[in-house]
Amino acid sequence: MNNVQTEVETKTLRVPGARLHYEVRGTGPLLLMIPGAPGDAGALAGLGACLADRYTVVTYDQRGLSRSALTEPPADQDVAVFGDDAHRLLTVLGDEPAYVLGNSGGALTALDLAARHPEQVRALVVHEPPLPELLPDRDHWRAVFQDVYDTYRDQGAGAAMGKFVVTVTGADAAPPAMPDPSQMPPEALEMMGRIQGNLDHFLARILLPVLRFTPDIAALRSGPVPVAVGIGTASGDGVPALSARVLAERLGVEPLAFPGDHQGLAIDAAACAEIIHAALA
Repeated sequence: MNNVQTEVETKTLRVPGARLHYEVRGTGPLLLMIPGAPGDAGALAGLGACLADRYTVVTYDQRGLSRSALTEPPADQDVAVFGDDAHRLLTVLGDEPAYVLGNSGGALTALDLAARHPEQVRALVVHEPPLPELLPDRDHWRAVFQDVYDTYRDQGAGAAMGKFVVTVTGADAAPPAMPDPSQMPPEALEMMGRIQGNLDHFLARILLPVLRFTPDIAALRSGPVPVAVGIGTASGDGVPALSARVLAERLGVEPLAFPGDHQGLAIDAAACAEIIHAALA
Protein backbone atom coordinates (compact mmCIF):
# COMPACT_ATOMS: atom_id res chain seq x y z
CA MET A 1 0.00 0.00 0.00
CA ASN A 2 1.03 3.62 -0.45
CA ASN A 3 2.39 5.70 2.37
CA VAL A 4 -0.64 7.92 2.90
CA GLN A 5 -0.84 11.08 4.97
CA THR A 6 -3.07 10.40 7.94
CA GLU A 7 -4.00 12.55 10.87
CA VAL A 8 -2.07 11.70 14.02
CA GLU A 9 -3.77 12.10 17.39
CA THR A 10 -1.39 12.58 20.33
CA LYS A 11 -2.40 11.45 23.81
CA THR A 12 -0.90 10.87 27.26
CA LEU A 13 -1.43 7.99 29.71
CA ARG A 14 -0.42 8.21 33.35
CA VAL A 15 1.14 5.00 34.62
CA PRO A 16 2.96 4.38 37.91
CA GLY A 17 6.14 6.43 37.74
CA ALA A 18 5.68 7.93 34.28
CA ARG A 19 3.48 9.69 31.73
CA LEU A 20 3.43 7.79 28.44
CA HIS A 21 3.26 9.77 25.21
CA TYR A 22 1.39 7.83 22.53
CA GLU A 23 0.10 8.49 19.03
CA VAL A 24 -2.89 7.10 17.17
CA ARG A 25 -3.37 7.07 13.38
CA GLY A 26 -5.51 5.20 10.87
CA THR A 27 -8.59 2.98 11.07
CA GLY A 28 -9.16 -0.73 11.45
CA PRO A 29 -8.09 -3.34 14.01
CA LEU A 30 -5.66 -2.14 16.65
CA LEU A 31 -1.93 -2.51 15.94
CA LEU A 32 0.44 -1.54 18.76
CA MET A 33 3.99 -0.83 17.57
CA ILE A 34 6.74 -0.73 20.21
CA PRO A 35 10.07 0.94 19.31
CA GLY A 36 13.41 0.12 20.88
CA ALA A 37 15.56 2.47 22.96
CA PRO A 38 17.12 4.94 22.59
CA GLY A 39 14.61 5.63 19.81
CA ASP A 40 10.96 6.52 20.24
CA ALA A 41 7.67 6.47 18.34
CA GLY A 42 9.23 8.52 15.55
CA ALA A 43 11.31 5.51 14.51
CA LEU A 44 8.13 3.75 13.39
CA ALA A 45 6.27 6.77 12.00
CA GLY A 46 6.90 5.87 8.37
CA LEU A 47 5.87 2.27 8.94
CA GLY A 48 2.76 3.42 10.77
CA ALA A 49 1.78 5.64 7.88
CA CYS A 50 2.12 2.68 5.51
CA LEU A 51 -0.23 0.58 7.65
CA ALA A 52 -2.76 3.23 8.69
CA ASP A 53 -5.13 2.36 5.82
CA ARG A 54 -5.57 -1.12 7.33
CA TYR A 55 -5.04 -0.68 11.08
CA THR A 56 -5.55 1.74 13.90
CA VAL A 57 -1.83 2.14 14.56
CA VAL A 58 -0.65 3.14 18.03
CA THR A 59 2.99 3.99 18.66
CA TYR A 60 4.50 5.35 21.86
CA ASP A 61 7.69 6.43 23.58
CA GLN A 62 8.74 3.94 26.24
CA ARG A 63 9.06 5.39 29.73
CA GLY A 64 11.96 7.71 30.42
CA LEU A 65 12.56 8.32 26.71
CA SER A 66 11.77 11.46 24.72
CA ARG A 67 8.22 12.62 25.56
CA SER A 68 7.36 9.85 28.07
CA ALA A 69 8.65 11.62 31.15
CA LEU A 70 9.32 9.91 34.46
CA THR A 71 7.31 11.19 37.41
CA GLU A 72 9.57 9.57 40.02
CA PRO A 73 13.36 9.68 40.48
CA PRO A 74 15.19 7.71 37.76
CA ALA A 75 15.77 4.03 38.50
CA ASP A 76 16.87 1.02 36.49
CA GLN A 77 14.21 0.01 33.97
CA ASP A 78 13.79 -3.66 33.11
CA VAL A 79 11.57 -5.41 30.59
CA ALA A 80 8.90 -6.27 33.17
CA VAL A 81 8.34 -2.55 33.82
CA PHE A 82 8.09 -1.85 30.09
CA GLY A 83 5.76 -4.82 29.68
CA ASP A 84 3.49 -3.49 32.42
CA ASP A 85 3.32 -0.17 30.57
CA ALA A 86 2.31 -1.90 27.32
CA HIS A 87 -0.34 -3.88 29.23
CA ARG A 88 -1.80 -0.71 30.75
CA LEU A 89 -1.79 1.08 27.41
CA LEU A 90 -3.68 -1.75 25.70
CA THR A 91 -6.16 -1.83 28.58
CA VAL A 92 -6.99 1.83 27.93
CA LEU A 93 -7.21 1.32 24.16
CA GLY A 94 -10.01 -1.25 24.29
CA ASP A 95 -11.24 -4.69 25.22
CA GLU A 96 -10.31 -6.48 22.00
CA PRO A 97 -6.87 -8.11 21.60
CA ALA A 98 -4.43 -6.12 19.50
CA TYR A 99 -1.90 -6.99 16.85
CA VAL A 100 1.56 -6.13 18.17
CA LEU A 101 4.86 -5.31 16.48
CA GLY A 102 8.04 -4.99 18.52
CA ASN A 103 11.24 -3.62 17.03
CA SER A 104 14.70 -4.16 18.54
CA GLY A 105 14.48 -3.56 22.30
CA GLY A 106 10.75 -2.94 21.87
CA ALA A 107 10.49 -6.55 20.73
CA LEU A 108 11.53 -7.62 24.24
CA THR A 109 8.61 -5.64 25.67
CA ALA A 110 6.34 -7.30 23.12
CA LEU A 111 7.55 -10.81 24.01
CA ASP A 112 6.99 -10.11 27.70
CA LEU A 113 3.50 -8.76 26.98
CA ALA A 114 2.54 -11.81 24.91
CA ALA A 115 3.82 -14.22 27.56
CA ARG A 116 2.20 -12.53 30.56
CA HIS A 117 -0.95 -11.07 28.96
CA PRO A 118 -1.75 -13.30 25.98
CA GLU A 119 -5.42 -12.30 26.14
CA GLN A 120 -4.36 -8.84 24.92
CA VAL A 121 -2.38 -9.98 21.88
CA ARG A 122 -3.96 -11.33 18.72
CA ALA A 123 -0.68 -11.93 16.89
CA LEU A 124 2.89 -10.74 17.32
CA VAL A 125 5.75 -9.84 15.00
CA VAL A 126 9.17 -9.16 16.56
CA HIS A 127 11.95 -7.68 14.44
CA GLU A 128 15.52 -8.50 15.54
CA PRO A 129 15.07 -8.69 19.34
CA PRO A 130 18.44 -8.43 21.14
CA LEU A 131 18.50 -11.43 23.49
CA PRO A 132 22.12 -12.10 24.45
CA GLU A 133 20.97 -14.31 27.35
CA LEU A 134 19.76 -16.86 24.75
CA LEU A 135 23.09 -17.01 22.91
CA PRO A 136 25.58 -19.84 23.50
CA ASP A 137 28.32 -17.29 24.27
CA ARG A 138 26.17 -15.45 26.79
CA ASP A 139 29.05 -14.74 29.16
CA HIS A 140 31.03 -13.11 26.35
CA TRP A 141 28.15 -10.77 25.56
CA ARG A 142 27.60 -9.96 29.23
CA ALA A 143 31.22 -8.78 29.35
CA VAL A 144 30.84 -6.81 26.12
CA PHE A 145 27.78 -4.91 27.32
CA GLN A 146 29.39 -4.33 30.72
CA ASP A 147 32.26 -2.73 28.81
CA VAL A 148 29.79 -0.48 26.96
CA TYR A 149 28.36 0.60 30.31
CA ASP A 150 31.80 1.12 31.86
CA THR A 151 32.86 3.16 28.82
CA TYR A 152 29.82 5.37 29.30
CA ARG A 153 30.69 5.96 32.96
CA ASP A 154 34.35 6.70 32.15
CA GLN A 155 34.22 8.41 28.74
CA GLY A 156 30.65 9.48 28.07
CA ALA A 157 27.79 8.57 25.76
CA GLY A 158 29.58 9.11 22.45
CA ALA A 159 32.34 6.60 23.12
CA ALA A 160 29.88 4.10 24.59
CA MET A 161 27.50 4.29 21.65
CA GLY A 162 30.39 3.67 19.28
CA LYS A 163 30.96 0.32 21.02
CA PHE A 164 27.22 -0.38 21.30
CA VAL A 165 26.70 -0.03 17.54
CA VAL A 166 29.26 -2.80 16.95
CA THR A 167 27.17 -5.17 19.10
CA VAL A 168 24.19 -4.44 16.84
CA THR A 169 25.90 -4.70 13.46
CA GLY A 170 28.59 -7.29 14.18
CA ALA A 171 32.31 -6.67 14.36
CA ASP A 172 32.97 -7.23 10.66
CA ALA A 173 29.90 -5.44 9.29
CA ALA A 174 29.85 -2.12 7.54
CA PRO A 175 28.38 0.81 9.50
CA PRO A 176 24.58 0.64 9.53
CA ALA A 177 22.74 2.25 6.65
CA MET A 178 21.12 5.57 7.49
CA PRO A 179 17.78 6.64 6.05
CA ASP A 180 17.77 9.34 3.38
CA PRO A 181 16.55 12.43 5.30
CA SER A 182 14.55 13.56 2.25
CA GLN A 183 12.57 10.31 2.41
CA MET A 184 11.98 10.34 6.17
CA PRO A 185 8.66 11.51 7.67
CA PRO A 186 8.89 14.64 9.84
CA GLU A 187 8.32 12.55 12.98
CA ALA A 188 11.43 10.46 12.26
CA LEU A 189 13.56 13.53 11.58
CA GLU A 190 12.46 15.09 14.84
CA MET A 191 13.29 11.86 16.65
CA MET A 192 16.91 12.03 15.52
CA GLY A 193 17.30 15.13 17.68
CA ARG A 194 15.45 13.61 20.63
CA ILE A 195 17.69 10.52 20.65
CA GLN A 196 20.62 12.62 21.82
CA GLY A 197 18.64 13.53 24.92
CA ASN A 198 17.87 9.84 25.55
CA LEU A 199 21.40 8.48 25.52
CA ASP A 200 22.30 9.08 29.16
CA HIS A 201 19.12 7.43 30.47
CA PHE A 202 19.46 4.57 27.98
CA LEU A 203 23.06 3.81 28.88
CA ALA A 204 22.75 4.37 32.62
CA ARG A 205 19.34 2.84 33.35
CA ILE A 206 18.14 0.63 30.47
CA LEU A 207 21.02 -1.08 28.68
CA LEU A 208 22.17 -3.66 31.23
CA PRO A 209 18.82 -4.48 32.93
CA VAL A 210 17.01 -4.95 29.63
CA LEU A 211 19.71 -7.12 28.09
CA ARG A 212 19.44 -9.56 31.00
CA PHE A 213 15.89 -10.38 29.87
CA THR A 214 15.04 -13.97 28.95
CA PRO A 215 11.65 -14.51 27.30
CA ASP A 216 9.33 -17.17 28.69
CA ILE A 217 9.75 -19.57 25.78
CA ALA A 218 7.47 -22.20 27.33
CA ALA A 219 4.63 -19.71 27.77
CA LEU A 220 5.08 -18.39 24.23
CA ARG A 221 5.15 -21.89 22.72
CA SER A 222 2.14 -23.14 24.64
CA GLY A 223 0.14 -19.92 24.54
CA PRO A 224 -2.44 -18.78 21.98
CA VAL A 225 -0.41 -15.95 20.41
CA PRO A 226 1.18 -16.64 17.01
CA VAL A 227 4.71 -15.20 17.05
CA ALA A 228 6.65 -14.31 13.90
CA VAL A 229 10.36 -13.46 14.16
CA GLY A 230 11.93 -11.13 11.59
CA ILE A 231 15.57 -10.76 10.53
CA GLY A 232 17.00 -8.26 8.07
CA THR A 233 18.54 -9.84 4.96
CA ALA A 234 21.46 -7.39 5.21
CA SER A 235 22.02 -7.87 8.95
CA GLY A 236 25.38 -9.29 9.95
CA ASP A 237 26.33 -11.29 13.00
CA GLY A 238 25.37 -8.74 15.63
CA VAL A 239 23.39 -9.64 18.73
CA PRO A 240 19.91 -8.81 17.34
CA ALA A 241 20.20 -11.01 14.24
CA LEU A 242 21.90 -13.85 16.13
CA SER A 243 19.23 -13.65 18.82
CA ALA A 244 16.38 -13.66 16.33
CA ARG A 245 17.65 -16.88 14.76
CA VAL A 246 17.92 -18.58 18.15
CA LEU A 247 14.49 -17.31 19.23
CA ALA A 248 12.86 -18.57 16.03
CA GLU A 249 14.45 -21.97 16.53
CA ARG A 250 13.32 -22.12 20.17
CA LEU A 251 9.77 -21.18 19.15
CA GLY A 252 9.75 -23.66 16.26
CA VAL A 253 9.06 -21.04 13.57
CA GLU A 254 10.84 -20.08 10.37
CA PRO A 255 12.30 -16.55 10.49
CA LEU A 256 10.76 -13.89 8.27
CA ALA A 257 13.17 -12.15 5.90
CA PHE A 258 12.94 -8.35 6.01
CA PRO A 259 14.75 -5.97 3.67
CA GLY A 260 17.78 -4.14 5.00
CA ASP A 261 19.55 -4.46 8.32
CA HIS A 262 18.59 -3.66 11.91
CA GLN A 263 17.24 -0.29 10.71
CA GLY A 264 15.19 -1.85 7.94
CA LEU A 265 11.76 -0.93 9.32
CA ALA A 266 12.68 2.75 9.07
CA ILE A 267 14.65 2.62 5.82
CA ASP A 268 12.24 0.52 3.72
CA ALA A 269 8.95 1.08 5.54
CA ALA A 270 6.68 0.33 2.56
CA ALA A 271 8.14 -3.11 1.86
CA CYS A 272 8.30 -3.97 5.57
CA ALA A 273 4.66 -2.96 6.01
CA GLU A 274 3.56 -5.58 3.48
CA ILE A 275 5.59 -8.31 5.20
CA ILE A 276 4.13 -7.38 8.58
CA HIS A 277 0.58 -7.26 7.26
CA ALA A 278 0.95 -10.70 5.68
CA ALA A 279 2.41 -12.13 8.89
CA LEU A 280 -0.36 -10.69 11.07
CA ALA A 281 -3.04 -11.93 8.70
